[in-house]
Amino acid sequence: MKKKLVGVVVAISMIAGVLAGCGSSKNTNADDTKQTTAKAAARSIDQIKKDGKIKIGVFSDKNPFGYVDANGKIQGYDVYFAKRIAKDLLGSEDAVEFVYLEAANRVEYLAAGKIDITLANFTVTEERSQKVDFALPYMKVALGVVSSEKALITDVAQLKGKKLIVVKGTTAETYFSEKHPEINLVKFDEYQEAYDALLDGRGDAFSTDNTEVLAWALQNKGFKVGIETIGDIDTIAAAVQKGNTELRDWINEEIKSLAKENFFHKDFEETLRPVYGDSIDPEQLVVEGGKVD
Repeated sequence: MKKKLVGVVVAISMIAGVLAGCGSSKNTNADDTKQTTAKAAARSIDQIKKDGKIKIGVFSDKNPFGYVDANGKIQGYDVYFAKRIAKDLLGSEDAVEFVYLEAANRVEYLAAGKIDITLANFTVTEERSQKVDFALPYMKVALGVVSSEKALITDVAQLKGKKLIVVKGTTAETYFSEKHPEINLVKFDEYQEAYDALLDGRGDAFSTDNTEVLAWALQNKGFKVGIETIGDIDTIAAAVQKGNTELRDWINEEIKSLAKENFFHKDFEETLRPVYGDSIDPEQLVVEGGKVD
């Protein structure tokens, strides 16, 4: 009888331990600067070449930087750069395997080895730099706020007591949480969800990179960017897994080399000019050779 009781207790203890382990692995914090994921070794450049594919994480719903068009093809400013990386590293633009990301899992996917590079409109911050290794910047950006023209938000003070839509894990969420706690934030996982919420009236305004909200407002009648610049001028850069200096250094040399042909200005003309027209000077956005003017 004692042996049976001991066996039952041991079994229960083992089950409890398993359940506790499962519970502790769940991460309910969607901020990409705070997620903790079991780290998998990053692939070396030789391993990438041997495989013949480089895995690059991009957005699929952030027009015009990374999005799937009406024909089901991935397009955008970040995607244009990703294809060039594949061509120069592996000999073909088709050698890139695109992995679709959400803002909140950009760090997680790098740490888990699911992707080699994040090219998902990733703003460089000190906190993120503790989690990933950023390459040289290829774009500069600030935050903007878009709202309905019928109730246009032109000053942050107007947002007090109102609902501001943000996407989890973005600099907009961090900025307004820290600088303006009086503003009610309505948070979504994906950009499309956020824009749908704005269109449906579930929020009074939406904040993200000014380059994106300006493009969206041009494509959606009745909406306007009333606050074109808020917060600091930041930079956008590719990121690799923390410690993967080999791939980061390769990307840096690639960016320096591409400056000779004004690559990112060409990228702007191909992917952004059709959206912005003359409303944005490329010099406000483009960074060549990793040097910010």
